[in-house]
Amino acid sequence: MNPTPPAVPDAPVADYAADAAPEANSYVPPKWRTEPRFPDGPAPDPAGSHHERRIRSFQPRRSRVTTGQGEALKRLWGTWGLDIDGHSVIDLKALFDGLPVVLEIGFGMGEATAQMAAADPATGILAADVHTPGQGNLLALAERGGLDNVRVANGDAIILLREMLPPDSLAGIRVYFPDPWPKARHHKRRLIQPEFLTLAATRMAPGAVLHCATDWEPYAEQMLEVLTAHPDFENTRPDGGYSPRPDFRPLTRFEGQGLDKGHVVHDLLFRRTEN
Repeated sequence: MNPTPPAVPDAPVADYAADAAPEANSYVPPKWRTEPRFPDGPAPDPAGSHHERRIRSFQPRRSRVTTGQGEALKRLWGTWGLDIDGHSVIDLKALFDGLPVVLEIGFGMGEATAQMAAADPATGILAADVHTPGQGNLLALAERGGLDNVRVANGDAIILLREMLPPDSLAGIRVYFPDPWPKARHHKRRLIQPEFLTLAATRMAPGAVLHCATDWEPYAEQMLEVLTAHPDFENTRPDGGYSPRPDFRPLTRFEGQGLDKGHVVHDLLFRRTEN
């Protein structure tokens, strides 16, 4: 049996001034987003209502949690979990014992994340998502595999990037199969936008790679366009196109669903420039 990793203390606050939070507004979150579901587990709305004005790339919802996932959330959150509350900057070196850290934004049920963590124990994975079933499942997988190089972050990855991570602190960012928001009026909700890239670049070390994957052709085309045009990123492909799926990225559940429907999966790997 793999030993359970030691409990992670509260993340130390680094000497870095985070951006000021947006002004409070009159938004009143629904009751299910303010009442905790799991004692000692993830907070229902860790950053609070003062962040609600920003257009989100995800849709908060109350999802069904299995008994096993709920038990994992209650029992393991103190060891592997952290809430994205925007209150302090995380010392990643302390949290991951000096390992280089990649941020994964959106991890579904966590199977691919756990596989990548097990295959590369020399890299820390900070996996951010808002949906509790996946959080609980990844916690259970982390315990089962003794994955002390994984932490599960609950909340909005934009707040995490903007207010809780120091500059140049990430060895990479992974965005696998984000919501494509296919309707034209919802395109503004897509994560991969110039504003996101500008923010992400400030938190990535020079040479770090942003790795995106999608099976939605129009979104892949938009990703390639905005990444190619952004001055802080350069394509790792000399021909400027899509990349083959790297060996370290497992087939995800969403990818399998897309392939079953005849979709073509596109990987994009762009390097943070040295400027």
